[in-house]
Amino acid sequence: MGKKNKQQRFTENLTFDNLFQLSYDEVIKGFRLKGRWATDFFKNDHPLILELGCGKGEYTVGLAKNNPDKNYIGVDIKGARMWRGLKTAHEENLTNVAFIRTRINLIEYYFGPDEVSEIWITFPDPHPRETKERKRLTSPQFLDRYRKLAKKDAIVHLKTDNIIMFDFTLDVIKEQKLELFYSSEDVYGEELYNEVTRIQTFYERKWLKHGTKIKYLKFSLYSKYE
Repeated sequence: MGKKNKQQRFTENLTFDNLFQLSYDEVIKGFRLKGRWATDFFKNDHPLILELGCGKGEYTVGLAKNNPDKNYIGVDIKGARMWRGLKTAHEENLTNVAFIRTRINLIEYYFGPDEVSEIWITFPDPHPRETKERKRLTSPQFLDRYRKLAKKDAIVHLKTDNIIMFDFTLDVIKEQKLELFYSSEDVYGEELYNEVTRIQTFYERKWLKHGTKIKYLKFSLYSKYE
């Protein structure tokens, strides 16, 4: 994408009233919607679901269209990619969609305790080097962040093309004694027909054309022994 095109998208992003992008100082001072997304923004009592590392927002928008009785927020740092999701939500008049442009290690500043019901992590950077494990979005460090804002029965979905990310997450689930609801190393090779296979990201479609197997995990955020 050219620099001019990126700038055009950044400029158009400023016109969307469902995009939130704050400076670090603003976030630390206190975000006005923290703990108040349902009452002050969505103005309903529907469950709140996050897509972390949302990219173009395919899952955020796709899930919102399929489930009008739930609220969805896509989170990513790359505004030029996020523009696509914002644009689609605007064109289709989806009122149960919002986006936050921020680094995910700041996620706890945007949501209050027990505010989030479910988390989707779709094709995150696997950070394949062992020295970068802490940066993986399913690392113990990130799961601890999510627990600061998630309900006790919160579910996490991981969809990835990367076996390192898949195996690493399985190890974390086992070590933390989390309940594993579903595990697949090839979701399209199984008789699985739900939001895991019905919604596909731009890059996922490219990988599928090259024969890449898509992996999926669904697990609890809290230990089954708590």
